[in-house]
Parts: sequence; C-alpha cells; structure tokens
Amino acid sequence: MELSNFYTYAFLETPATVLELPVGIGVSVLLISHAGVSALVEPEVSLESLQNDDERLIQAVLSHDRVICELFRQTTILPLRFGTSFVSKESLLTHLEFHAEEYLEKLRQLNGKAEYMLKFIPRTLDEPVITPEAGGRQYFLAKKQRYQTQQDFQIAQTAQWDRAVHLITQIYKSAIVVQPQGEEARIYLLVSRQDEPLLAEQFLAWQKACSRWELQLGEALPPYHFI
Repeated sequence: MELSNFYTYAFLETPATVLELPVGIGVSVLLISHAGVSALVEPEVSLESLQNDDERLIQAVLSHDRVICELFRQTTILPLRFGTSFVSKESLLTHLEFHAEEYLEKLRQLNGKAEYMLKFIPRTLDEPVITPEAGGRQYFLAKKQRYQTQQDFQIAQTAQWDRAVHLITQIYKSAIVVQPQGEEARIYLLVSRQDEPLLAEQFLAWQKACSRWELQLGEALPPYHFI
C-alpha cells in the first residue's frame, strides 16, 4: 500500500549518523531524503480530521513543537509551520529537488545557532492614591502632578526601549524586533550556541539599562523566525 499525506515537521541536511526519531502526532516519524536534504515526516496524517476535533488539534500542535525541539537538540534544522503537508512522496521529492540548494545554504547559515526570545514587559509606576478629601485645589494639583509624573515615566520608558533596540541590533544584525503591543515587546535573537554564556552576560547589562522594563530571556529554541 502506497503511503500518502506526508505531514512534514522540518527539513535538514541528510544526516551522516543515525538520529533518534521521536513519535509524532500518531506514529513514529521518518526521514525522506533527496539531493542532500531530508524531510522529517509522518505519513497518513489527515489535517482535515484534526481540524474537526479541537482536543486532537491541540494535541497535534503540541506534538508538532515537541518533535521539532527533539530533533533540534540533535542537529540543525529548518522548522516548518504547523499544517505543512505533502499529498504524496513524489510531490515531496519534487519539492526537495527544486529547493535543495536553497535549503542547504540556509542550513549552513543556521549551523550551531539557536533562537532566543528577549521579552520586554513594561513596569508600572507605583503612586499613592489621591482622594478628593485632600481639598479642592490640592486635589487637582496632585492629579496634575501625577499625570505629569506618569508622562515623564512613559517617555523615559520609551527612550530606554529605543536605546535597547539600538544597542542590541548593533550586536545582533539579524535581530527581529517586535514593537511594543499591549503588555510587552519582543526581540528575537539568532545566536551561536557556544556564545550563550556571553548572551547571559549581555542580558544582565540590558536589565540594568532598562530599569523601567522587566526583561525575560527565553531558552534556546529552533530558529522559527529566521528561516
């Protein structure tokens, strides 16, 4: 029986050594290779049936991320978005043939590197509560003063963010900056795994320079934002 519906997790350079291949959404995944590139796939996955079952869909999304992370711990990969699939082995092989050179070059660029998410969460200004009982004129003067203090705080906060973006993008030219939206801002960094101790030191310096923000540095992840 010929297999079909090849759900695809990632592309990688065809490995010279045996990799530990995890269980995917339903069964163990396998490698299909051509032109020096391999696709990590799971056959007979029906995306339509997953989309009709919320619980199975959530589990499938979690499995997708888990499989990619398990493979990433072993080798350099190009992680794919959830839902990437090829209807047949032939269509997958054709895709690999057409994109082999492009994928191999990208894999060389990403070799030994990981993605780190730097999160900026804005701090709020703690101020005493102003009550009308303080007196008419004093009350309104206090409210005006608080408003000005808040404005000054936000201006300084924005200045710290702009300065941090400038400093970080000077060091990491490929950084992806997501401007503040709602409660947080993010910067995605592509960093060599061997430079992780240096990144940790830089993070401490960035924290000190951004007193009006809470900074959080994520763990090493597959380069989702850099492919």
